[in-house]
Amino acid sequence: MCGIVGYVGEKSAQDVVIEGLRRLEYRGYDSAGIALVHEGSILSDKKAGKLANLEKDLAEHPLEASTTGIGHTRWATHGAPTDRNAHPHLGQHDRVAVIHNGIIENFAALRGELEDAGVEMRSDTDTEVVSHLLEAEVEAGADLTVAMQRVCQRLAGAFTLVAVDAADPARVVAARRNSPLVVGLGEGENFLGSDVAAFIEHTREALELGQDQVVTITREGVEVTGFDGSPAEGKHYHVDWDLSAAEKDGHDWFMRKEIFEQPHAVADALLGRHSPGGRLQLDEMRLSEQELRDVDKIILVACGTAFYAGLVAKYAIEHWTRIPCEVELAHEFRYRDPILTQDTLVVAISQSGETADTLMAIRHARAQGSRVLAICNTNGSTIPRESDAVIYTHAGPEIGVASTKGFSTQLVASYLLGLYLAQVRGTMYGDEIRGVVHELEQMPGHIQGILDRKDAIYALAADLADARSVLFLGRHAGFPVALEGALKLKELAYIHAEGFAAGELKHGPIALIEEGLPVFCVVPPQGRDQLHDKMISAIQEIRARGARTLLLAEEDDPAVAPYADSVIYLPRVPVLLQPLVAVVPLQLFACELASRMGHDVDQPRNLAKSVTVE
Repeated sequence: MCGIVGYVGEKSAQDVVIEGLRRLEYRGYDSAGIALVHEGSILSDKKAGKLANLEKDLAEHPLEASTTGIGHTRWATHGAPTDRNAHPHLGQHDRVAVIHNGIIENFAALRGELEDAGVEMRSDTDTEVVSHLLEAEVEAGADLTVAMQRVCQRLAGAFTLVAVDAADPARVVAARRNSPLVVGLGEGENFLGSDVAAFIEHTREALELGQDQVVTITREGVEVTGFDGSPAEGKHYHVDWDLSAAEKDGHDWFMRKEIFEQPHAVADALLGRHSPGGRLQLDEMRLSEQELRDVDKIILVACGTAFYAGLVAKYAIEHWTRIPCEVELAHEFRYRDPILTQDTLVVAISQSGETADTLMAIRHARAQGSRVLAICNTNGSTIPRESDAVIYTHAGPEIGVASTKGFSTQLVASYLLGLYLAQVRGTMYGDEIRGVVHELEQMPGHIQGILDRKDAIYALAADLADARSVLFLGRHAGFPVALEGALKLKELAYIHAEGFAAGELKHGPIALIEEGLPVFCVVPPQGRDQLHDKMISAIQEIRARGARTLLLAEEDDPAVAPYADSVIYLPRVPVLLQPLVAVVPLQLFACELASRMGHDVDQPRNLAKSVTVE
């Protein structure tokens, strides 16, 4: 996820764009850049690191005044966060400048085509190919709007593109497919942004764009078309949020915003993962297929929420590949003298890529000759750099300390790893793998369906606002979900919360059950009859002892209603994928309960987003 700003008007474009980028820096802070149109030229500056680096450079080397410009704060996906990979990207003759949010899935083929034609690439990004393609179109006589329409028809993936042409200083052109873009409507000026925070200080009148649309803004107005050039219309609306809320898309907390971003985050995590022939391909899989076939044990190391993602991964990877898996808390891993060989694959899961315990664990593993694969959200961070291979989760920045979309996308990356290993090792047929991938591709819609029913979950949180202890039960892949649900309550509501494997109840935890105690129960899908029935038996046992049973169960499950005080229905999905949907109600519940208790949801007491010391 990146921050995008575009402006045409009468004010200083540099001031408007930098101000907008400052409001959007939470969307990406790996690098920042700006491009202005001035007297037939593109003036550009860009710097790695936070926006302050760009502002300092502009203060020392000011650009000429302009009233048309674009700007970008980057969350790196393709290419490390360096000056050369920062946006904007210019065409070969510096006539066109482009900024981009998203992923161009077929960039490799387009890049090869351009290089064969003699174009010299200046970056490692997927974005740069668009600048060259656009420039070729305008130099052949198309205006920038037509050029954008033509180029977008050649692109695969999810993207927002914003461009300016040195020879056409009065317009900015943008396009969107499965990636956010909104138009700000002013008087004698118009704006573009990845969200309304980009222009909220200037106007509260906005235009929402549809799928596969191109928008052209000038001082005089706004024109919207489809990628095919046909006329189209955006949806006008008035922004009634204040600036602080605008940065959070109208939500009260970044965490709540990030919960609601999960459909897009999961979709982005799946983008570009298979070739045109249907075979899986992963970001930076620098391990050969033979090295992966030689793996005889997998150890997943992580902390906190990432550790629970690893527990889910164990179920999936062992089932699909038949490779034995262990899941280790990273801070305990090297101190127990683990058995590691060159055929051991250590999988490190870390949202930030800087988790100190996990970093020390992979250094220990590499010192023992083992191979390391990282699952990470932050391009260029230490753990991916020190690993043999990386699967990036592409979740975008996660501001809330309590992880939500980070967890969901770690699950997706873990599933993809398991399926890729099954493909390489031949433990699943191609159609079986494609079937699971198809199920994964339905998950954004399933998650959105749960989010659409948020009010019932909020009402449950209101009803339990005085609770001082909550338990969570699960079986199979639902057990890690129970652990994650309990962790969210600990982090945010500061109350006693514990997750248990339901089969452990009679081995001790059932002694905690008392009259009125809320217990969330993650019920396995009906297809797993034995697990499903055993879970129903556990629910009957705690209900008989006075527990208030709050069930997360598959829709149309007739067995649960007689034993439930409340039921949150989940879509019908395979048992191994159920954690992706089951965790969402628990995130919503914890966020709402903490809000009603008056806590700071985004910055819980005593916690930091990334633990960078052991």
